Amino acid sequence: MHAPNRKTKRNGFDRIKDRTVLLDQYQAAARRTDQNRAKGLAGLAFPLLGLFGEVGTLLSALKKKQRDQASYAGYSDAVIEEFGDVLWYFSNIASRASLKLSVLAQLVSRGLDNWANVEVQHFGAFGDLQRRKNKHGSPDSPEFESALIALAGKVGLLLNDFSLGKVATNRDALSANLVEIFRALIEAANVADVDLQIAAARNVEKINSRWPIDRIYQPLFDQGFPSSEQLPRKIEIEIVEEEIRGKFYVVQRLKGVKLGSRLTDNKLAPDDYRFHDVFHLAYAAILGWSPVSRALLKMKRKSQPHIDEAQDGARAILIEEGISTFIFHHALRLNYFAPIQALDYPLLKTVQDFVRGFEVDQCPLWQWEKAILDGFKVFRRLQVQRRGIIVADLVKRSITFKAHPDDR
Repeated sequence: MHAPNRKTKRNGFDRIKDRTVLLDQYQAAARRTDQNRAKGLAGLAFPLLGLFGEVGTLLSALKKKQRDQASYAGYSDAVIEEFGDVLWYFSNIASRASLKLSVLAQLVSRGLDNWANVEVQHFGAFGDLQRRKNKHGSPDSPEFESALIALAGKVGLLLNDFSLGKVATNRDALSANLVEIFRALIEAANVADVDLQIAAARNVEKINSRWPIDRIYQPLFDQGFPSSEQLPRKIEIEIVEEEIRGKFYVVQRLKGVKLGSRLTDNKLAPDDYRFHDVFHLAYAAILGWSPVSRALLKMKRKSQPHIDEAQDGARAILIEEGISTFIFHHALRLNYFAPIQALDYPLLKTVQDFVRGFEVDQCPLWQWEKAILDGFKVFRRLQVQRRGIIVADLVKRSITFKAHPDDR
């Protein structure tokens, strides 16, 4: 589950590579990853708000494109991703009401005369929904704006019915609303020339990257290299804070030998960023990647000059330092992630975008999330103790804090 397009059978999607996504299989995967699960119609509020929010995000992306024109890069990819997110919320609304996507899909093209004539056999794949897809459509077209407004209106009507209690005890009323929304969603995809197969497949890739059934770590990137160019499989770094002439520094030692230069916060208002090398150790342990640690330990992969330059060089080091700083400033607003058990998707997606083209972009989102949260857990211990032994275990994929010998 590390390379996005790798064929997998773990979630019943054995044809993700050729973009064939069956409706009910997709619904099962979406239901499994619903982190705010609540049974029955009473639990609809969260996914309904999510659905309305995602449709609003689609409209926002469209308006940004209209305003910024060519300067808005990645617009088409953003539209496809947002369609996938809309499908996820729509699917989970149906699941909470025990309604199948395959049944709703059959009703989309039916009238009152054959409304109840639902086939027992599954409707099929997302591709079956768009047999009349507009070959000349575009996310830039005026028709797409109109279709999105119509979709938002349908979702708004369902929200209004929900707030008035009209669907809380009436599953048929909810089903009728969802069919109308499904029709509007398909029409919006058609006029934008967005393939719902691709949108669903990419959403599955996101699901698998964030919430896989089996958490399988990406192999260590320096496997197969000479041992002298491999990060130690167990790294124990002594980190201590020292005061010199009224100024505080952090010093790191490996087996008693000082590593690198003394570190400060490099900021007028102290925030303990001087302990930040713990994040690099967390990346090394859990991702198997840290150009900063590799340079510090003098274990760059010089036997392959192109790897040394592209993966262990100055640019990769700057990328890692930038990620560390970016996440730290995000964490400052959240008490250094002390109460957090799961990170927000936009943060993880931004980090993934940071490392695009480097070897670590093979690591799934859940692995990044673990590296960040485990690193901050150790960081918070350092904030309290002001010194300690940091153990980065690349075999166990863990980073832990041990009390400094002088504190035991």
